[in-house]
Amino acid sequence: MTHATWDVPRPTPERQRRGVLAPVLGLIALAICGLVVLGVLSNSIGIGGVVVGALCALLPVGPVVATFLWVDRWEPEPPRLLLFAFLWGACFAALSALLINSGAILVADDLIGRAQSDLVGAVAVAPVVEEAVKGAFVVGLLVFRRREFDGVVDGIVYAGLVAAGFAFTENILYIGRAFATADAALAGPSVLGVLLVRGVLSPFAHPLFTAMLGIGAGIAAHSRSATVRVVAVAVGYVVAVALHAIWNGSASLYDGVAFFGVYAWVMIPLFVAVVVLVVWQRRREQRTVTDQLAGFARTGWIAPSEVPLLASLAGRRTWRAAVRRRSGRAVAKAVAEYQAAVTELAFLRARMARGTAGPSAAYWHDQALGALVAARSRAVHHPDALRAAMRGGGPPDWTPPRAY
Repeated sequence: MTHATWDVPRPTPERQRRGVLAPVLGLIALAICGLVVLGVLSNSIGIGGVVVGALCALLPVGPVVATFLWVDRWEPEPPRLLLFAFLWGACFAALSALLINSGAILVADDLIGRAQSDLVGAVAVAPVVEEAVKGAFVVGLLVFRRREFDGVVDGIVYAGLVAAGFAFTENILYIGRAFATADAALAGPSVLGVLLVRGVLSPFAHPLFTAMLGIGAGIAAHSRSATVRVVAVAVGYVVAVALHAIWNGSASLYDGVAFFGVYAWVMIPLFVAVVVLVVWQRRREQRTVTDQLAGFARTGWIAPSEVPLLASLAGRRTWRAAVRRRSGRAVAKAVAEYQAAVTELAFLRARMARGTAGPSAAYWHDQALGALVAARSRAVHHPDALRAAMRGGGPPDWTPPRAY
């Protein structure tokens, strides 16, 4: 295959400067949004409410974020993008939703009265607005960073982290409000009640809603049809809004029956269904990598004896653990980077075979292959970095291969 005719953007000093400047400006913008959100919350519930709300909101957000990072193990997404996803939800999406929802409720107050505007805001306005501002990050990645979007698992991970950030800020508001508005004697039970509902019974509520759009974006990433891509994302958004509206509607009735009915018959089955989908998609990701490894070995990009070690998460984990014990963290990191480079190239080649990698696929392939060769070279220079897990983790005839 000749690469001379590829018409793709090549790195230039100007593009490299933009590549550094854009994330910095993005972080600054998100920081400003975060400061504005903090100011709005402080004005609404007071400094004490913000402190109590933030401390309590930290309890559920840790396990939720850890869960999505655990899901994202076969082909880990760039840490910078994962951080951006969380901050987008916690800062930009939360601020946008707060401003738009508040404005819409004020309009509804004038049109239909306060008694009805709260219900309309919770059921008809908030789901539409919140799922749009959360989902904008996922759709933006699909459109502008398509290289980082490999399928349904990536969609769920990014959507889940955006929603986790959004829920974190929202929990600060609700828990802080419970603390600020309750009598001194009832502040503790009031805060615990809100924390129980939002942090224990439904910490995955927002991530589950937005995951519907993430699934749609993942389907779009696998399709060559522009119509299918648009429809998949649109259907995912509509389902997310519908689920969000049902959840908010059940919570707004205050009788408990509707809420626990939706919780038992909608939320729990939905959670189980998403778990099953994630397990199935992760096994599919494993098959994608495994199918590419034999070709990599024949081409000389990896050693044939490394194929069994790279074909499963358990094999990779055992390999890294053995290297860490024998040679330390730095050498284990070199092996981890090599494993990640192999996975990145495998996913890209699978997308190229399906015809869904886009016009820059060949250029990306050169980059990914170069990253693999460089990562392998760094690993080979460590005496034990490519030595298999000695206690049964690799083939009995394995020997450290030469660097290609």
